[in-house]
Amino acid sequence: MDFSAAKVARRRFLAFGMPVAFALTLAGAPLDASAAPVLYLDPARPVRERVEDLLARMSLDEKIGQMTQPERRSIAPAEVARFKIGSVLSSGGSAPSPNNARTWADMYDGFQKAALGTPLRVPMMYGVDAVHGHNNVVGATIFPHNIGLGATRDPALVRRIGAATAEEMTGTGVDWDFAPCVCVVRDDRWGRTYESFGEVPGLPSGMTTLIEGLQGSRLGAGPTSVLATAKHFVGDGGTVGGDDQGDTRGSEAELRAVHLPPFREAVRRGVGSVMASYSSWNGVKLHGNRYLITEVLKRELGFSGFVVSDYNGIDQIDGEPGFTRAEVAAAVNAGIDMVMVPEKWRAFIDDLRAAVRAGEVPMARIDDANRRILAQKFRLGLFERPLADRRYLDTVGGAAHRALARRAVAASQVVLKNDDDVLPLDRDDEKIFVAGRSADDIGRQSGGWTITWQGAAGATTPGTTILEGIRRAAGRSRTVTYSEDGSGADPSYDVAVAVVGERPYAEYKGDRTDDLRLTGGDLRTIARLRGADVPVVVVLVSGRPLDVTSELRHWDGFVASWLPGTEGAGVADVLFGTTAPSGRLPVTWPRSAAQEPINLGDGKRPLFPIGAGQTYDDDD
Repeated sequence: MDFSAAKVARRRFLAFGMPVAFALTLAGAPLDASAAPVLYLDPARPVRERVEDLLARMSLDEKIGQMTQPERRSIAPAEVARFKIGSVLSSGGSAPSPNNARTWADMYDGFQKAALGTPLRVPMMYGVDAVHGHNNVVGATIFPHNIGLGATRDPALVRRIGAATAEEMTGTGVDWDFAPCVCVVRDDRWGRTYESFGEVPGLPSGMTTLIEGLQGSRLGAGPTSVLATAKHFVGDGGTVGGDDQGDTRGSEAELRAVHLPPFREAVRRGVGSVMASYSSWNGVKLHGNRYLITEVLKRELGFSGFVVSDYNGIDQIDGEPGFTRAEVAAAVNAGIDMVMVPEKWRAFIDDLRAAVRAGEVPMARIDDANRRILAQKFRLGLFERPLADRRYLDTVGGAAHRALARRAVAASQVVLKNDDDVLPLDRDDEKIFVAGRSADDIGRQSGGWTITWQGAAGATTPGTTILEGIRRAAGRSRTVTYSEDGSGADPSYDVAVAVVGERPYAEYKGDRTDDLRLTGGDLRTIARLRGADVPVVVVLVSGRPLDVTSELRHWDGFVASWLPGTEGAGVADVLFGTTAPSGRLPVTWPRSAAQEPINLGDGKRPLFPIGAGQTYDDDD
């Protein structure tokens, strides 16, 4: 930490009204004023000096504790203190009850006070998958998923979204975000397609501005700085068949050309942590790949932060269920610094201790991992301001953030067909018919990683549905009729809007190896609207392109809405022309699933090329 950073840290103590000594004696004995200076407690000292001073005081068990990350449901605050745990996480859907911002802050403070009660009073970090806003918290602002943000082509907007997410996290105490995903998606059948900003490396690379939004100009630069994570290292978007946690096959030159550039850019922007991928490269699991993690990421790219495993990721190194001591040693020796072991964290501690004592893991590797972890804790200012900053609780789901999300939603809409200028919806249209399961459903329009891991249909969290947005945009002078299945539409309506698409899903549960077609129910809904002999606009709510080739000719308008999140009014803004459409496809749209994988430059003829997207004429 340089001198200017130290001054910032000191100002934070005063702003909190909580001096250093108080923060570090919440649960421990008071500092002995007559003892020799404790250098690591002095925020005016450089980070490197503080790290070395603290490291010299730590036992092997304390160092291993720092490398261990259990899931909140599997550990109590007292165990955090007993085992000197360095970090705790909430997996998708793991939340305190009731699930609201204040109970999150209370939970965080409970774990943190326990960590501060250890002899060395090393604060813990708390990690969550806040992948499109602080999406585990009911009431938080849910932004569009990454594929929609990729359609905006707006790195500055993405930076602002990162900053808004960091503010909402700060109010709840959570200081570590397992985001952004900077994967380059190469097969739309992959269940994580919507977590990618796009299929060419330039798109995820450009959107690494999210890191600057989360962390600030540098880690710890302001009171809302949280640790960002570039994931999943490396090549997870290129697995054969789009198989989540599968195998990415190809030359090192291809891996470097397609999948490595976003990580290079993330490192350049100072990302604090990197998460290893579940996937393999040419049959070798990334969690055990020392060449890629240590030689390429840490040495070649110069990554100075720490590498964290994915959820139970070390279990997969040998292809058998559960982890062994050999897998623990292989992962740590490969360069993984912190290990996400949600339930069996005690066994991990025992295995790593035994591996070190047997010489299977060098003590130098343990020290290196701790240097990397502790440095980020010092940079974050956790030793000086360890508790939730409740001044930011009101930002969670606040009006300013929802307005930002609405703008992002509008910017992400991609108009792909607009026959006879059916869009924007005519201000003179007096009767509008809306149909489809995704029209009045916050859960469907938000997708996976929303309140729960897989997400769910229904009113899962407060927000504005697309139907509500249409009603507000239409105003009281026009009739807006809604029927989920399209029944009741007739020629008296001026236009019909079908809002259809995918059910919520996440990760491997979203892999589609059969086809990418719309469901029979969605097709029947659209057919009923067509049967009413009115212009039909289809709004597709999905995490990837779907096979619409055979149906598209029957539609007058077609909009790719992606997974817009809680602010459905942004969709209506584009439908009514309040905001002109500017979104462009971040991926190539296939004619059918049989074309997958299909990407720019592969010679295949798509339904729509990457970059496609219409706008409205100025005269309309």
